[in-house]
Amino acid sequence: MSTEAPSPEVALEYTGPVVAIPVYAGVSELELGVMVAVLRVCGGDGSVRTVNRSRASIVTAGGLVSTPHVLFAALPEPAALLIPGGPGAAKAARDPLLQGFLKAHAGLVTGTSGSGLLLPGEAGTLDGRVVGGPAELAETLWGYTPADVRPGEVVTDGSLCSTPAGFAALYAALHVASALWGEDAARNAAARLGGSPLLG
Repeated sequence: MSTEAPSPEVALEYTGPVVAIPVYAGVSELELGVMVAVLRVCGGDGSVRTVNRSRASIVTAGGLVSTPHVLFAALPEPAALLIPGGPGAAKAARDPLLQGFLKAHAGLVTGTSGSGLLLPGEAGTLDGRVVGGPAELAETLWGYTPADVRPGEVVTDGSLCSTPAGFAALYAALHVASALWGEDAARNAAARLGGSPLLG
């Protein structure tokens, strides 16, 4: 799995929708990799931008080193968000810059996986929403005043899709891909990446 930035030529030539993926120290490389793979299948290299407050390299949960594509200030206006989880999510969720970014884009189509749901939770954007996510975070998620918490389930509530951790990130990514590129493109991505019951 590579999360290298698209080449400057690709970034300049790309005119389609851009999906922002906030990354942080301790992000799950599995969840991040699944999300990036779906976006690249559907929209090409230019469709995904990992974003952080700094372009300094981060160390993922499994020890891989990754460099964010852009700073928050340099990000093209995103069409959607994907938020992977990982053991660093609780700390990242307290970052005021990241909270402001998520609040400013709360109306976008969004997919979250695993503990990534803590990020919009701390940003205050889960109020009144129905959310899924990891069973072990159920009590914490209730603290963000959602309408309902469904532990261990994949839940889509309007523009938000929240999933358990790990390979379930595929559902979050396909939710975003379907909204931006259509269900046929999402089905094709699911088939190319090993299939998913999500889209039939």
